[in-house]
Amino acid sequence: MDYPKSVPSIGLVDGRFVDENPVAGTPGSLIPAVWGNSVTEELLGVIKAAGMTPAEGINDQLLSALKKLLSLASPMTSRVTEVSASKALIADELGLVLISANAADTTITLPAVSALAGVRDVIVRRTDNSANRLVVQAAGNDRIRFHTHLSASGYPFLVLVGAGDWWHLRSDGSGNWWPVGRFDTTPLGRIVFESSTNLNPGGYGALNGREFLRAEWPWLWDHAVQSGMLRAEASRAGGWSSGDGIKTFRGPEVRGEFIRVLDEQRNIDTGRVAGSWQNGTNITGDNGYAPAVHGIGDLSTVGTDPTTFAGLVYWTGATTAENLVSGYWGMTRPRNVAYPGRLKLI
Repeated sequence: MDYPKSVPSIGLVDGRFVDENPVAGTPGSLIPAVWGNSVTEELLGVIKAAGMTPAEGINDQLLSALKKLLSLASPMTSRVTEVSASKALIADELGLVLISANAADTTITLPAVSALAGVRDVIVRRTDNSANRLVVQAAGNDRIRFHTHLSASGYPFLVLVGAGDWWHLRSDGSGNWWPVGRFDTTPLGRIVFESSTNLNPGGYGALNGREFLRAEWPWLWDHAVQSGMLRAEASRAGGWSSGDGIKTFRGPEVRGEFIRVLDEQRNIDTGRVAGSWQNGTNITGDNGYAPAVHGIGDLSTVGTDPTTFAGLVYWTGATTAENLVSGYWGMTRPRNVAYPGRLKLI
């Protein structure tokens, strides 16, 4: 559209409308009905296209409509926001949000999701590698729809763990943020081995039976409850425990253990439940004096493990001595390499 330059006697001056000047005796510009109606209809068309109802007393409807239409065309804005302390983000700060929690525990609150705000995208990325907790919180009653296999409505917050961890979230205009992508998509609760003693970013913790607060890790608690491996604290073995029964729970403790695949009705390792602990086996035929084991003259060539099995003996040359510390002949294990175990926490 343009000014109505082609309309005869419209009264434009330098191509623009002017007011009447009674002192100078010059008339003001004329706005023909056809042109005035066309302009109005064109503006109202933009407002209606955004799903809004035109209202005469509201003067920012065109701008709101344009914002909504632009968000529909591309929900991700080309903007980078850096944050180094807890704060509530506003809509204009969405885009790529770089967050450092190096100074202290940090909480970043997302803008409220509403029909007026429309569909918006945000990428939240952690830049520091400190041990401080970094929470990305939904506003009010909004939810972040992740791990919906555990909770259909998702959770009110997530955590970013380690430098480089990121989540890409998209709002739906109806109170929800939906994950579009994330740094590490390894399933929650997965046990993995590592070739580094450091914790990689993306949501990993040591496989060390640590205690968690249910309020800080609600999705992990839901996973434990629904895992079929939740035990009382005293009998947790390699499973999850209910902690103090109120505020805490505990993850599996697997350090220093060999891991075996659960039998699951194959009837080779019968009577076992997931996460249960099993003692080592003695060599077949061992009656406490190891008559079936011969020919090891140098104990430095074999490994020994501590054992509480009393009565085992070993022979060195012509002498014999009772061994109550290590079952040299009574216990077996394969040659092995020890790798750090990790647990996916989110």
